[in-house]
Amino acid sequence: MATEGLAGALATVLGGKGLLVQSCDSEPAGKPLSPVRLRKNVCYVVLAVFLNEQDEVLMIQEAKRECRGAWYLPAGRMEPGETIVEAMQREVKEEAGLLCEPVTLLSVEERGASWIRFVFLARPTGGVLKTSKDADAESLQAGWYPRVSLPSPLRAHDVLHLVELGAKFCQQATHPLILPQELPCSVVCQRLVATFTTVQSVWVLVGTVGTPHLPITACGFTSMEQRGGIKVAILRLLQECLTLHNLAVETKGLLGLQHLGKDHVDGICLNVLVTVAFRNPGIQDEPPKIRGENYFWWKVLEEDLQKQLLHRLQESSVIPLSR
Repeated sequence: MATEGLAGALATVLGGKGLLVQSCDSEPAGKPLSPVRLRKNVCYVVLAVFLNEQDEVLMIQEAKRECRGAWYLPAGRMEPGETIVEAMQREVKEEAGLLCEPVTLLSVEERGASWIRFVFLARPTGGVLKTSKDADAESLQAGWYPRVSLPSPLRAHDVLHLVELGAKFCQQATHPLILPQELPCSVVCQRLVATFTTVQSVWVLVGTVGTPHLPITACGFTSMEQRGGIKVAILRLLQECLTLHNLAVETKGLLGLQHLGKDHVDGICLNVLVTVAFRNPGIQDEPPKIRGENYFWWKVLEEDLQKQLLHRLQESSVIPLSR
């Protein structure tokens, strides 16, 4: 394939956009993958961080029996048929009374492919703040509280890290503004931008089955893959083409993601930036040898693309992906 196609695909992914998932290069061993379905084999959660000009955080007071009276950020499970952004907007309206729009994804958290949480930085665009007079099964009330003095008790202390993540982004953006792209996908998978760099060059791993492309690895639902998280699927694909015992593999974070949620299509494709390096680099001016014929290393020669890629790598300019 002419490198123009690969260059276009890489530019699209680096720009936070999506590409259609045609097939997966690596799949878990065993029975064929079946499409994922919300409420059946996957659970997606949305959460929103709001910070106003007074450095106050939007908090909601929980109404659920197990945590009634505790405070948390607006959050909840996605419903079938929703996009990720629609789910976030619905939860904010139900729990805080506000209309809103997303600014960017702040973080993506996972406990394996079956549970993924999408954390947004968002801003209000209308609505009326929910008071105790409006208490219902969704929440008891909402309010703005100083970032350094949040209400107590907190339902969980994970909100402290997320609030600080939002505050830091507001002060200085650590990655471009990135929102989910509305493209269908039937499974939970990851499109890899797997890189090898030297002082002067950068290579990207490419799949060769069909038209050359950025490789895609499907996430499995076995207990091992759930325990190990979605990085297991990354290592599985790399093990199929590289000898990993002398290599260091690091998942840097997300360049973007895609999901549609319509027509019973609940899969997600995460575009993941990965680095591959020799554990004992020495003087290595070539990437590690590829085993088999299904992959090759593509040397990125286009200057602008190379600069973009190196910047994202050196500055860790990605959405954090954590467990």
